[in-house]
Amino acid sequence: MAGKIPRQFIDELLDRTDIVDLIDARVGLKKAGKDYQACCPFHNEKSPSFTVSRDKQFYHCFGCGANGNAISFMMEYDKLEFVDAIEELASLLNLEVPREQSTGKPERTVEQKRSDYDLMMQTAKFYQHQLKHHKNASQVIEYVKSRGLSGETVQHYMIGYAPPEWESLCQQVGRNQQQKQQLIELKLASEKTPGRQFDFFRDRLMFPIRDKRGRVIAFGGRVMGDAQGPKYLNSPETRIFHKGFELYGLFEAKQANDKLDKILIVEGYMDVVALAEQGITYAVAALGTATTAEHMQTLFRTTDKVICCYDGDRAGKDAAWRALEHALPYLKDGKSLQFVFLPDGEDPDSLVQKEGKDKFEQRLSQAKEFSKVLFDKLAQSCDLTNDAGKAKLLSDALPLISKLPSEFYQESLLEKLARLIGRTTEQLSAKLATPKQQKNIERKFKVTPMRRAIGLLIQHPSLATCIDYLPELAQMNIPGIELLLELQSVCLNHPSYTTAQLLEYFRDKPQYQALQKLAVWQHEINDQALIQEFQNTFQFIEDQCLNFRLETLFIKDKTQGLTSEERQECALLMQALKR
Repeated sequence: MAGKIPRQFIDELLDRTDIVDLIDARVGLKKAGKDYQACCPFHNEKSPSFTVSRDKQFYHCFGCGANGNAISFMMEYDKLEFVDAIEELASLLNLEVPREQSTGKPERTVEQKRSDYDLMMQTAKFYQHQLKHHKNASQVIEYVKSRGLSGETVQHYMIGYAPPEWESLCQQVGRNQQQKQQLIELKLASEKTPGRQFDFFRDRLMFPIRDKRGRVIAFGGRVMGDAQGPKYLNSPETRIFHKGFELYGLFEAKQANDKLDKILIVEGYMDVVALAEQGITYAVAALGTATTAEHMQTLFRTTDKVICCYDGDRAGKDAAWRALEHALPYLKDGKSLQFVFLPDGEDPDSLVQKEGKDKFEQRLSQAKEFSKVLFDKLAQSCDLTNDAGKAKLLSDALPLISKLPSEFYQESLLEKLARLIGRTTEQLSAKLATPKQQKNIERKFKVTPMRRAIGLLIQHPSLATCIDYLPELAQMNIPGIELLLELQSVCLNHPSYTTAQLLEYFRDKPQYQALQKLAVWQHEINDQALIQEFQNTFQFIEDQCLNFRLETLFIKDKTQGLTSEERQECALLMQALKR
């Protein structure tokens, strides 16, 4: 795996990206005072509440609360992961994304990385060519037709054919030693004896797997008819392919739909393409593995509604449960997770060909909500006719409900749980790791002096130079003081930081969400009064710290007595607090 992207590069990327130009090219902005406005691209609205600040390099929607910097916008608007957003922004500026070296291996250059993707695309085109021109082409095409696939679908998904010969791909694509080695490293060939390469895929219908940017990164190969070997053979993991993060058909689904209102997740490649053939162009498949948390995160970044379609047998129910557990942390307000279980012996491929699009989509419209699947599963192992069974259900359900970020979903599930075990919702809410009451407190967001200081500093990083840097205050047990000092230190070390860059510094830290809220807090202090307001607020906090230390010394004096140094410190503190 490549090393981390250096912090310095991320700072440079944000410094060189104008968020106004970036968003204007996608949304269309209008000048509104010193800022810019538009209707929010993240929720439906008739009047603009989405503002973009060139000074802060930051956007915020007063309607839905969406906010962030250029990287955050790319992640949310283009539905990209963090690294993909970095790479996309870098490509707009013709920059190469560097990596910190986490291993002893030399870092691959942009040209080497591009060479990998070029080789994978050459391989996909080779398989496509073989589907039409190999001596077995007529039998393969006959098989494809027997599966109900048209030429248009085959072309859309770049389906091809891997010949049965041992060295077809190696001879065609591995023209020099470097390419031969690449074929081995990308798991398209194997070398059982030194200097002799053999094709990894042979005599199989080939399904190229493409990443979010449409680049071929791996393959799935399916046997045809009564051929020997495993039904599906998937590319092993390589430096460009990590199966727990990728979904087959997601790129094609985005191509086929201007907006993906829903995504159907199925188990196999043939299910995806068979559904697409019938006009259901929003299906994707996990790549020979269970649906992972990373899959669910990707899906809910792309759409608001995910429908999981599994067999109705024990294996299908187990797969559904794993998907449900992984999805819970991503079920925010407005997100929907449903499940469809198919009749015995059927899969989406066979069923859609029997029923057609309308009847199959009717099944989807009757999908079970995740809450029903959750309680059906939990209740199987609990006897709800006695207290022990009810206690077990409570113990099993609460940790799962706690994972939900949506207050509405939490409350809804608590109501169902309360009915099942004969308790009140209020009793259960108090037991949650993240109870509703705590969220209400957070929403009110009382602006304390500490929050005021942090909020002003995050919005106006230049204020860091207006007060003394006093790292010794971190020893005082005042909530938030360590964060305030860390913010000041970062600003002093990076005097040109904008709000966007300062927030990015804290992206992976636990304080990030709190800082996001403070970055959009409307402090209503005019520019001329900012410095004085910040200095006065910091003075109050400093006095708090001094008072805390003085009280600590007074208590020690009464219980243990003070040293001569501590008495001197006590006198200095009292003098300082009289100023």
